[in-house]
Amino acid sequence: MSRHPSRPAQDALTLEPVAITRSCFRDKFGVPRQPGLTRHAWADLVIQPPYNREDAFRGLENCSHLWLTFQFHEAVRAEWRPTIRPPRLGGNRKIGVFASRSPFRPNSLGLSVVRNEGLLRREGDLVLRIREHDLIEGTPILDIKPYLPFADVVADAHIEWASDAPTERLTVIFSDDAERQLQALDGDRYPDFRSLIEDVVAYDPRPSFRRGRIEERVYGAHLYDHNVRFRFDDGHVTVLTVTLLD
Repeated sequence: MSRHPSRPAQDALTLEPVAITRSCFRDKFGVPRQPGLTRHAWADLVIQPPYNREDAFRGLENCSHLWLTFQFHEAVRAEWRPTIRPPRLGGNRKIGVFASRSPFRPNSLGLSVVRNEGLLRREGDLVLRIREHDLIEGTPILDIKPYLPFADVVADAHIEWASDAPTERLTVIFSDDAERQLQALDGDRYPDFRSLIEDVVAYDPRPSFRRGRIEERVYGAHLYDHNVRFRFDDGHVTVLTVTLLD
């Protein structure tokens, strides 16, 4: 029996964002490689019309965690490649794109579990606050679903090349300048900022071929509207300055 869809397939596959992300991560460098690696990463999902109705989110207050389907909007490419080099494998071993979590993939779709921090109205916008995420500024959210512990936790799940969560963290030292700059910030506007910085730099966000090296080079990560500059030393990372971007 032939199937007659109610609308053309090309229309059925047209996606539009239900929300746009306002994130503490303003660019790709420094973003955790998976959600949940920092408890201190906050974001606002600004719900877009016509989805910005409270009744579309009725019952969400009972969900501690959410699944987000999103687009890697800064990784969209005209062509795709069948293999990639995961950072977890040191960047020197190839696996198939469909065996990876790489952002460089057909359709550029991503999937993350995040902590639900509640729905609110802000300056006329309906905003869903989240935490423990890995989304950069401007990420289009394509769908939001509740995380179901009884169905979404698979006790015997495994993957050979990423069997354990990353636990190795560098010791983080803040310079006197960085400490003074952080103390001067509004804690409501920049929640958990010091802890966020610690989590970002402690996991060494450098490319895989540089990780573990001692370098004189100073790196910078764009968190909120600040530039965080840091350097990797022997066994630790030093946060040098936390300055407002021009």
